[in-house]
Amino acid sequence: MIYMEEIKKEPVTVGLILINIIVFLAVEFTGSSQNTMHMLDCGAAYTPMIIEGGEYYRLFTCMFLHFGIEHLLNNMLVLFVLGSRLERVIGKIKFLIIYIVGGLLGNVISVLIELKSMDFAVSAGASGAVFAVMGAMIYIVIRNKGWLGDLSARQILVMAFFSLYYGFTSTGVDNTAHVAGLVCGMTISILLYHPRGRRI
Repeated sequence: MIYMEEIKKEPVTVGLILINIIVFLAVEFTGSSQNTMHMLDCGAAYTPMIIEGGEYYRLFTCMFLHFGIEHLLNNMLVLFVLGSRLERVIGKIKFLIIYIVGGLLGNVISVLIELKSMDFAVSAGASGAVFAVMGAMIYIVIRNKGWLGDLSARQILVMAFFSLYYGFTSTGVDNTAHVAGLVCGMTISILLYHPRGRRI
């Protein structure tokens, strides 16, 4: 019963996590999430295919694909911790907008940067969208005088710092999508979040 109550409070967060897990299992059953060509067949992002081939859908589908179980678990853990809290405060629809639009814009900016550098790589993962949620959390917790539920501004900033640090010190990580997602999520939350004199 307790779990059902929690699901009712954060249905979008739970739904997104379930979708990511189902997609991951489908990829594994049909090939391997570690196989780059198979990931491309499943919808991973690759700038030449997006721009030259007009396969713009990859900007969206890549958000639900992950390279390996560790990649999936890391993203879903952060989404669970932050998403459940953000959804309660900002509402289901606004939360979904932040997640999807923030993730998409992060991927678009990543493609634009790759076009400039001509350094192309196959990319996938919910990280851009998760960082959008993180960016929204940073803005909202500041608006609420340093707290959001049981999370403080310091805790969220530390989480953001270490997430970015891990990305920049690791290989094969789309850091552009991470940073862009963070900034876009913060920007979208500025547009959507207008508390009416109540404290969280």
